[in-house]
Amino acid sequence: MISAGDFRNGITLEIEPGQVYQIIEFQHVKPGKGAAFVRTKIKNVKTGSVVERTFRPTEKFPQARIDRAEMQYLYSDGDMFNFMNTETYDQIALNADKVGDALKFVKENDMVKICSFNGDVFSVEAPLFVELEITETEPGFAGNTAQGATKPATVETGAVVYVPLFVNIGDKIKIDTRTGEYLSRV
Repeated sequence: MISAGDFRNGITLEIEPGQVYQIIEFQHVKPGKGAAFVRTKIKNVKTGSVVERTFRPTEKFPQARIDRAEMQYLYSDGDMFNFMNTETYDQIALNADKVGDALKFVKENDMVKICSFNGDVFSVEAPLFVELEITETEPGFAGNTAQGATKPATVETGAVVYVPLFVNIGDKIKIDTRTGEYLSRV
């Protein structure tokens, strides 16, 4: 059990039965008049909705145990995405609303993390950084820009990333999957 006075960013709690929330922000408030309280921004990990809520510092909640299993992305079949545990060879199929945009930068056979609570899968986490090849982009022309000019480029997964003008078709680039930003050439 975690009391509201011990809240930290990133902690996952079961505030309502069956509903898991992650603390995004918290602030201990001690007004001049009245009792102290904790103001929080919490995110429902299953639905993704963010809510602001206040708690008394003495309120206690059970900490939610989120299981993250490393699995290999195999293939997509319509709106179903198939994953395999590389140790036990167990396979699972998830529908598009549980996967979301997580596989935007993930190729077949890449490793991802499957997040679940009490055996119920609620999200897929892509690796933080991926290396992908540029399949389509316009040629860049140097000289008419002062600094930082970019152009759209399509990578092998079909996602569009903005890259510097010197990047060409066939180049491998490193991408941050959290922001979708170009980091460097490989």
